[in-house]
Amino acid sequence: MRSTFGSPVLDAATRLLVPFMWLFAAYVLIHGHDSPGGGFQAGVILAASLILLRLVRGQGSRPNLSSRDAVTCACAGPLLYGGIGVASLLSGGNFLDYGVLPLPMDPVQVRVIGTLGIEAGVMVGVTGVLVLIFDVLAPWDDGTV
Repeated sequence: MRSTFGSPVLDAATRLLVPFMWLFAAYVLIHGHDSPGGGFQAGVILAASLILLRLVRGQGSRPNLSSRDAVTCACAGPLLYGGIGVASLLSGGNFLDYGVLPLPMDPVQVRVIGTLGIEAGVMVGVTGVLVLIFDVLAPWDDGTV
């Protein structure tokens, strides 16, 4: 596909839609640890919004998640997930046993925070991987798609 960027209608629609996509991704992430949904779905929504921004405004648009940043996210997400699991192991529990994490809260609240951390790690990882897949499948050349 080769076309130039800058359609005023698409730009206006994107500026209107993307903040709601981010809000919905946050909602799915926060609400997802008590119901179906969570990190994967929130990561897909967040990645779709970033890809939409790139498709409408070009690769140099702000906010932008460059390929290097996407690799960092793709690695940081699983590290956060695994880090919470290892922290629970080192605290005397099983892997991903959030109740034993050394936080100054009620064990129920510690479990909620642990679950949210796990889901956030999944969201960050999924967002990074999907943006990387887009970068590989849609290479950029001199400002055109």
